Amino acid sequence: MLQQYTKIMVAVDGSSEAELAFKKAVNVAKRNDAELVLAHVIDTRAFQTVSSFDGMLAEQATEMAKQTLTDYETYAKDQGCKKITQVIEYGSPKPIIAKEIPGDHDVDLIMLGATGLNAVERLFIGSVSEYVIRNASCDVLVVRTDLENNMPKEEEE
Repeated sequence: MLQQYTKIMVAVDGSSEAELAFKKAVNVAKRNDAELVLAHVIDTRAFQTVSSFDGMLAEQATEMAKQTLTDYETYAKDQGCKKITQVIEYGSPKPIIAKEIPGDHDVDLIMLGATGLNAVERLFIGSVSEYVIRNASCDVLVVRTDLENNMPKEEEE
């Protein structure tokens, strides 16, 4: 019997790596007749560095996230995905993507893009994908290639 996933979460943050993961997640969700959970985490730690916290920043980030997820949902529906859920959370992305959203939504596969961090950044802050791989209680697929399984042009060099 073939393994079949029922709920596939893809974490999107607007990066090109997340875009690759999203497009592959759409295909995997279609093949498995699975629900696609589109997840975006607004990192509230970024707002804490602003000396006078401005509620407008959080509102703008939320509106941008809603629009991005709506655009992704439209694409997924156009590609044939039937069941799509949008999730926006606030806080530290690592534990939210690895544990909170998958637990709340019974996710059995997490798909996310490979990190865009360089070696020094990974040393100090660690990548989200690395944390998710180590801490998620379901399968995790880190996407590095496009739909034709080719490395993106800017990373081939």
